[in-house]
Amino acid sequence: MTRSAFRPVWVILITAAVYIALFTSLLVTHLKVPDAPSSAAPAAGINLTEASHDLKVLTSHFHPYNSDANDVVRNWLLHRIEQILKNNNASFDRELLGHTELKLQREGLSRTPGVTVYNDLNSNITFSSGNLPVYFEGTNIIVRIRGSETTEKHGGVLVNAHYDSVSTGYGATDDGVGVITLLQLLSHFSVPEKKPPKRDLILLFNNGEEDFLNGAKAFLRHPVSKIPRTFLNLEGAGAGGRAILFRSTDTEVTRSYKNSPYPYGSIITGDGFKRGMIRSQTDYIVFNGDLGLRGLDVAFFEPRARYHTQEDDARDTSIKSIWHMLSASIATTEALTSDTSSEFDGPVRNNNRVDSGHGSNAVWFDIFGRTFGVLKLHTLFALSVTFLVVTPILLIVLSVILSKVDKWYLFSRKHYIHSTDDDAPIQLKGWHGFFCDPIAFIVATAAVVGLSYLFVKINPFIVYSSEYSVWASFLTAFFCLNWFLLRGADAMRPSALQRIYSLMWTYIGAYILLVIATVAENNFSLGGVYFIVIYFAASFVALLLAYLELFALPKKSALPDPSAESEEDSETVSSRPQTGTTANNDDSANERTSLLSGNRQRTTFARHGGSRRHSADDGTSTAVGEPLAEHAAYGGEQEWSECLPTWLWIPEFLVLAPIPIILVGQLGLLLTAALRQTLADGSPPLPVYLFIAFFGILLLIPLSPFIHRYTYHIPLFLFLIFFGTLIYNLTAFPFSPNNRLKIYFYQSVDLDSGLSTVKLILPEPFHHPILASLPSTFENPAKCGPSTVGNRKELYECNYTGPAPNLYEPLPIGIPPEKAYNKLVTFTVERVNATNSTDPRLPKNVADFTIDAYHTRSCRLYFAAPVSYLHVAGSSSSNPQDPPLLGKEGAKEFRIWRRDWKKEWNVRVGWDGKKGTGLSGRVTCLWADVNALGTVPAFDEVVQYVPTWVVVSKMMDGIVEGGKAFNV
Repeated sequence: MTRSAFRPVWVILITAAVYIALFTSLLVTHLKVPDAPSSAAPAAGINLTEASHDLKVLTSHFHPYNSDANDVVRNWLLHRIEQILKNNNASFDRELLGHTELKLQREGLSRTPGVTVYNDLNSNITFSSGNLPVYFEGTNIIVRIRGSETTEKHGGVLVNAHYDSVSTGYGATDDGVGVITLLQLLSHFSVPEKKPPKRDLILLFNNGEEDFLNGAKAFLRHPVSKIPRTFLNLEGAGAGGRAILFRSTDTEVTRSYKNSPYPYGSIITGDGFKRGMIRSQTDYIVFNGDLGLRGLDVAFFEPRARYHTQEDDARDTSIKSIWHMLSASIATTEALTSDTSSEFDGPVRNNNRVDSGHGSNAVWFDIFGRTFGVLKLHTLFALSVTFLVVTPILLIVLSVILSKVDKWYLFSRKHYIHSTDDDAPIQLKGWHGFFCDPIAFIVATAAVVGLSYLFVKINPFIVYSSEYSVWASFLTAFFCLNWFLLRGADAMRPSALQRIYSLMWTYIGAYILLVIATVAENNFSLGGVYFIVIYFAASFVALLLAYLELFALPKKSALPDPSAESEEDSETVSSRPQTGTTANNDDSANERTSLLSGNRQRTTFARHGGSRRHSADDGTSTAVGEPLAEHAAYGGEQEWSECLPTWLWIPEFLVLAPIPIILVGQLGLLLTAALRQTLADGSPPLPVYLFIAFFGILLLIPLSPFIHRYTYHIPLFLFLIFFGTLIYNLTAFPFSPNNRLKIYFYQSVDLDSGLSTVKLILPEPFHHPILASLPSTFENPAKCGPSTVGNRKELYECNYTGPAPNLYEPLPIGIPPEKAYNKLVTFTVERVNATNSTDPRLPKNVADFTIDAYHTRSCRLYFAAPVSYLHVAGSSSSNPQDPPLLGKEGAKEFRIWRRDWKKEWNVRVGWDGKKGTGLSGRVTCLWADVNALGTVPAFDEVVQYVPTWVVVSKMMDGIVEGGKAFNV
């Protein structure tokens, strides 16, 4: 076993090879989207070429709900759905406004059940999003593929995607790929050669997700919403890459995702939503929270800098990304629709919520995007508790056994041959190396945390574009400091026990983390701590192997008598030719002189107390006149350590390092990708750096027990990397054309005065070069200060007078835009005598608003004082079990949406106070269509002139908001 001895060359070669291989694999897996199949038709009814083409058609324009392009997309979707069904020779009918219009396709049709396409132009809903009331008229498209075994209790499966985009983005991954996936699922489940699903499959093309999840809310009012019991929501919160399993409701439904060919995700993202760390939401909360379904949320999530911008386009969305979401959706939907168990069965309750049972909290994670693990949270909790209780007992038992067999060398300073009165006890030096690891850990960790604060102070946005440079700084800083301290300690007080002590401290640290993790599992239902449980298990097994290694040591009672060896050594030395002055012929030497005295030579004992041999401080060990011995004590380490096996460090390292590195590395890269570009949204930078620091330290801790064997060459090389990345991270500009800073645009127009104000929301101090690039701010400098926008208060807000929007098509001849503003929004308001009303909810003061606006679907009512009653004429009656629209505090804003461009809103408003109390406020409307150049010149100017490292996104539901004051 000489080749695997615990010597520098082999430690460096083996550990470095493992780390390089694992780090390379992690990076390749993280950066590379799995290849799409070489065949364009990898499954029945699936055509990737067709899917790619459909995505380009869908994303040819910005198509928010409040735009003409949205209507174009909707009509195209209805055409594509019918085209797919015709091509597959599927029987189907279309239901419009509650009346069934049969579209017979009789030629060659023998398949049942059939398909129904619902062109829903009837559902509307009034609901409250937080404390904000919303009225919305939906334009969803629903396709129902009837299952062979669906009953009232044995419900179906819902797969959802939204076909609207934001006003500043093409929506390729938010949510174009999701929509294309639905079309491909429709084709897949309607081909003649495929058996019909056992459960109903509901494909929901919802319209209005980008504005308060309105489309999914409207679906609640459609009768089909009572059919499904489980759901799969397809989303996009990034722009490309891989589609991640964001969250799920329970273990049982998560298992349906397990058969995905390229699973990707971790429960830690679900925990982020659960604890409110992720502020954005998806339709998932509607289907689960409002409807009571159990299901999954699958979404793209990086790069976030392209999210809700013009860079979320088909050109930057590869066929690989399409296949990654599509393949996962096929596998998940197949599993859910073929599940005939009673796990998800239940009736519709009186409150219109579905009873789909109660699943168990889940823990899930992937390994290298190929293997997917799913277990219940209470199983993880049981493992955690077992580890906390059992592992210390096992170590105590082993310690007692080692003590009983007289091989307990840990924490043993010396051993007495006869009694404690011996003049020359054996120096075991069992405490040497015990405090090295925690001291080195504390110092190295403090340095990495200090770097985090330094980056935040000097160049906080560097992680936005150069996350791997930040990783490199943290990893190399920790490695170099840790090596310097542990190698220095080994040089000053060498100890064969340093490795086991380091493993012991690793176990202790992991034990503390496991206690915290167990509390989190039990008290907060957090499963994202699974990696700590596995990390602890690996540290325990490695320490267990180190304990077993101690059984190879000789009994302390069998160690050679120092006084006897002194006499024998004297005879040996006196008979040996003297070639120079050494410590062995020192005149002061006597029978009490330590056996370790001397410059380069000492006497040691054999493995079982046999013949003596000499060991040099450099690790060589020879019997007199004989070649190198295999088990010699290394350097100046304790003489008895030559009996230790020289190869057990390899299984210790292989147990301690690979699996924890894989899990920790994947999580670290995932969280870095998810968080690094949220700084543009106003998220604080320090948590991002601390997350990287935490996971970076966890990656390198498995190397600590072995790092003191490293020579200076690799640390010196890594120190040079640290120095270079440190300078770069402190001085480099944090944005580039590939990682653009996302800023937010919004224009407000006072329709009474014609005053137009442009708002740019962006992080400080980058507003200076951005504003300087705009022609409008040259003569009218912008005024900047803290943001007043609710969800962007951490950012900076800059206001300036910009070009007037051209919202009329065409603009009246001879009338400048600002003079025509008065006609954009028209309304009347009239007090109503509510004394004789039969509605007990009406307050004493009531007014009716009639509102219309030019070419917009979205308006708002702002009130100076809270109102206590709101109702839109024609709205569907709310279910008595629905949450109240207005709380006790009332509302100061009401958002209203319509599907018809020209239909007026009739809104009844009531407010408290003495009869005759007045009410004031504003009626405003929003415009979101900027597909035509020149419609909003201020927006065009920003897009055209900002630096190449900047990209523009919308701030609100619309690009332009125009309003008038009212007083009742």
